[in-house]
Amino acid sequence: MKENAVKPTTTGLEARLQEQLLLARAVPGDRLMLADATLLQALDGSRPLTPAERTALQASPLTLKRFRQLALQRHHAAQPGHATGWNGSQGLLRAAATATVLETLRTQDGYWTLDFVPSEQGWRVILALCADAPFAALAVQQGWRVQVHDGAGQLMLHGALDDDGECEAAWPHAAAPASYLQQHGASFVVTPAGQR
Repeated sequence: MKENAVKPTTTGLEARLQEQLLLARAVPGDRLMLADATLLQALDGSRPLTPAERTALQASPLTLKRFRQLALQRHHAAQPGHATGWNGSQGLLRAAATATVLETLRTQDGYWTLDFVPSEQGWRVILALCADAPFAALAVQQGWRVQVHDGAGQLMLHGALDDDGECEAAWPHAAAPASYLQQHGASFVVTPAGQR
């Protein structure tokens, strides 16, 4: 009875080294073998490359470099805020806020609200994108991933916007929101996920 063959797996490092070797090759007379339109269709999945096009792509380091550049541009363009110029919104805790009255905070630009709702387990925190924000439609359509940090840099909430432009989670701290925020800079900031 034959033992099942185990296929070797390629690690991330090996894949990057393989990519660098392909891109660094010197091919005499190399030129762009495929048009940008063809490469972009392959990237968005609207038309896969034909076998002949795949062969041409693999044989031409210059075309591979162009394909990689278009893929990186596409990736960056899909990041939250790229097309809109939005990269963060800050809000301040009102001076009069106390644990009994703190329900909603709004960012200074008016784009986001932060709601605190009591629950059996403590509190729920809800980040909501205002419908009149200039990037609201795009953010909801793309399901932007966003995060909220307090004034001391501690994470309070992160996740993807739902179809209502909201992101909700359990309040992650033992102290009530008002007293916690007063002790941590009396402010908060909303940014695209992964940005500080």
